[in-house]
Amino acid sequence: MLDCTPFYGESGGQLGDRGTIDADDARFIVTDTQKQNGVFLHFGQVESGEFVAGAAVDAVVDTDRRQAIELNHTATHLLHAALRETLGTHVRQKGSMVAPDRLRFDFAHFESVTPETLADIEAQVNARVRENIQGQFYTRSYDDAIAEGALAFFGEKYGDEVRVVRFGDYSVELCGGTHVPASGAIGLVKITEERGVAAGVRRLEAVTGAHALKWVQDTMAREIRVASRLKAAPAEVEDKLDRMLERVAGLEKQLDQANQKLAASQGDDLADAAREIGGAQVVVRRMDGADRKVLRDTVDALKNKLDNAVVVLGAATDGKVALIAGVNKSQNKALPAGDLVNFVAEQVGGKGGGRPDMAQAGGSDAGKLDDALESVYGWIEQRLG
Repeated sequence: MLDCTPFYGESGGQLGDRGTIDADDARFIVTDTQKQNGVFLHFGQVESGEFVAGAAVDAVVDTDRRQAIELNHTATHLLHAALRETLGTHVRQKGSMVAPDRLRFDFAHFESVTPETLADIEAQVNARVRENIQGQFYTRSYDDAIAEGALAFFGEKYGDEVRVVRFGDYSVELCGGTHVPASGAIGLVKITEERGVAAGVRRLEAVTGAHALKWVQDTMAREIRVASRLKAAPAEVEDKLDRMLERVAGLEKQLDQANQKLAASQGDDLADAAREIGGAQVVVRRMDGADRKVLRDTVDALKNKLDNAVVVLGAATDGKVALIAGVNKSQNKALPAGDLVNFVAEQVGGKGGGRPDMAQAGGSDAGKLDDALESVYGWIEQRLG
């Protein structure tokens, strides 16, 4: 603790300062500053020497970090004003976080903000940045400041005298934080995300200054890499991607048709190998390499071909098991597909469920799949007496 300090203690969403405190041969590295009950507490580590009470010290704030925070703090004020002007005066701050590399701003609003509206808000804020509006910082009585149109921040407690932060007539708020001398110092504000965080509360995240420039550069570099992989100019990426997606959709349709033909063909072959148990026509088969859709289509083909079909198909891929059971209506009261597939799944370290006529499951022990499938015949015989 110092009798007075240049360090800002965390409050109003702004993170506490970092820096150094030196006394003769001693150095203390400040990693955080907190304000508690009116007292500023400097947290950190003694790097060298020894500190004694009453010593004169040289306290130095990490100015690069402080200035980066100032850009983001002032940007939150400008964003607040732009949100209220664009979305309506019902918008009120519900919380914020101002760090050196980014800002977070929570606000009251009843629906998501469209990308087009976000672009308008971002453009409005950057227009105020380019105007280089001079900041004004002064104290007023609380009542006079509110009468002047100043907005109070969510969760803050104010005394009789308050500090007003004004950037022209565009933004006037009560705030004890640090800010840029003029809006032009921000350079650029880039909104990076908008999402809901609670009922009636939305969240904006943004970057400013050098961090905003880096975000833009990284985004452009990623777009150039994607364009290179697509063998297209950056401006042609969207059209090229649309054509590729259209082609993929066509190939998926062809694959689906081929899988249906394959399932029907396999259904014919498997139907000939059906084993009759108590009036049920039972088909149990391992089909490694088949995905779940092929398994389902094959089950459907067998159920269509066999009047009293009871089908269990299994496949193993990379040690994982997929199981499908299908039972025709004539048999699914005595042999519900969900019970059948779970009986098999439990033996391969899994579980599943579904309708009486169709159910599926997964498992983690492919080594036990053959024995599990073979046990189906005995399970059915027991059920059918």
